[in-house]
Amino acid sequence: MIGAAWTVLRKELLDALRDRRTLLTIVLSSVAVGPLVLVLLSTLVAGMEERAESRELIVAGIEHAPTLRNYLERQTYRISAAPEHFETLLQSKQLGEPVLVVPAGFESDLARGESPRVELVLSSANPRSQAGAARLARLLQGFAQEQALLRLAWRGVVPSALQVVEVDERDLASPAARAAQWATLVPFFMLMAVLYGALHAALDSTAGERERGSLEPLLINPVPPLALVLGKWAAVAAVAMLIALLSCASFLPGQWLLRSETLAAMFRFGIGEGVMFLVLLLPLAGALSALLMAIAIRCRSVKEAQANATALVLVVSLLPLLTLFNQQGESPWHLGVPALAQITLMGRVLKGESIAPWELALPLAVSVMLVALCLAFVARSLRGAAVK
Repeated sequence: MIGAAWTVLRKELLDALRDRRTLLTIVLSSVAVGPLVLVLLSTLVAGMEERAESRELIVAGIEHAPTLRNYLERQTYRISAAPEHFETLLQSKQLGEPVLVVPAGFESDLARGESPRVELVLSSANPRSQAGAARLARLLQGFAQEQALLRLAWRGVVPSALQVVEVDERDLASPAARAAQWATLVPFFMLMAVLYGALHAALDSTAGERERGSLEPLLINPVPPLALVLGKWAAVAAVAMLIALLSCASFLPGQWLLRSETLAAMFRFGIGEGVMFLVLLLPLAGALSALLMAIAIRCRSVKEAQANATALVLVVSLLPLLTLFNQQGESPWHLGVPALAQITLMGRVLKGESIAPWELALPLAVSVMLVALCLAFVARSLRGAAVK
């Protein structure tokens, strides 16, 4: 049995190596996914940092509010005049900062002790303007508090009498946990790289063999169907595991491409994290390979197998979204669901949190059980095809 499976494994690996163009595309995409994700992530963070450090505000009608101008300049902000048709520019995302509109009677209302109204113009469909709106709202709140304290002091009221409680904020999240909020896409892209790496090899070794007419001659040989299945699965799993290894390794030098100094200081993906990722991804690679083979073995062409495998790809890509929508945190059943368990535990690795041995053993046991069930189904299907 083992000798026959080894022979089939070598044959499948040689077939995979002959299709060099497809194999090279898969390998290069898995290697490039790490640096590409980190570059895009650091570009986003660096852009937000640059906008925060620029300390520039766009105001329309600031000449009507010298008191407000004085306050903003004391906060070391530079004031720029709003361009014409700024509403259109905000809607088309050509303007990335919100616009503060000051009415003509602002200063006179303020002098009479009234509350002048200003307008904060932004577009919720423009993420950059929406992010800057919170900063501008805090500045306006600070200006309002300052004016209120001045009015109280003018009337002889101690300003501290209105501040009954002082609040000190303490963040319990570690730097690694804060960095992991930005790096939530890293485990997802690794998972998808493994899935697509196994997809081509699994479909080609099952539905591809049937479509080319080479599956029936293979079944004529005096080899148990289980040996054929084990050999084919070992070849597919080897490709998927190679993709997992290359994808994890690509993140090690990929950190050199980080443009954001803050993210580079917080984000740490060393050899230890890479080893933990492999411990989680390798069993899943074997399970996904077996599951894809079970889906494709009933199909008569690669095109039909691709259509059926789309459902699996969709489910695997949607499962990690549960971690984003679930506001109650992790649940124990998450570790019993393939793909979701790996995403959950990889996120904890990036946060620097400890993982109990049973939390590693449960996804491993589920993957082994899934491999056994799928390979038994594939062997049974091949045995039925051989009888026909």
